[in-house]
Amino acid sequence: MGQTNSKKTFDAGQLLMINQAVTMAEELVSDYYKMSATQWLRPKYDVKTLVELAEAEIIDGPFAQIIRYEGQRRGSTLGSEVYDFYKICIQDHAILAALHKNPDLQLLPFALYIITHELVHIVRFSKFLQHFDASPNEKLAEEHRVHEFTRKILTGVRLKGLCCVITYYRQWGTTIENMEPYN
Repeated sequence: MGQTNSKKTFDAGQLLMINQAVTMAEELVSDYYKMSATQWLRPKYDVKTLVELAEAEIIDGPFAQIIRYEGQRRGSTLGSEVYDFYKICIQDHAILAALHKNPDLQLLPFALYIITHELVHIVRFSKFLQHFDASPNEKLAEEHRVHEFTRKILTGVRLKGLCCVITYYRQWGTTIENMEPYN
């Protein structure tokens, strides 16, 4: 494990698991929403871990956050070519702390849940099923909905340790009002 600003970061082996979770989550979410490869590429996004985040993208508490930026093709000057670009900011330190506190949780299934959850948000923003700049109350309601969709998507996935992650998040579902909304 490395350190960034005194926050623990993923080591090389853990980063491989994060990459595996991203690949799995992308496939599961695109299958669930019946999105083709070209549709999946349309919602522009990237997934970055702590060492790749700007200081303003690092937070304490949540395991990940989505930040929306404006994107535009190089050389383009037309305002009509501006698009939303979403950055999933993985908070290594928060994930590693949760794994340390909860020995039943394993990194790969935990990361799969987190990344699937964030990708569901992005799909919902991209399909205008949820506004990114919603009110705090609506953001909390959306968190609850996205946890439900995440559980549905992961139901039936055969991955050792996933049942413990689902149980962990079920506890959160009962205290959803205590969760912080996405940014």
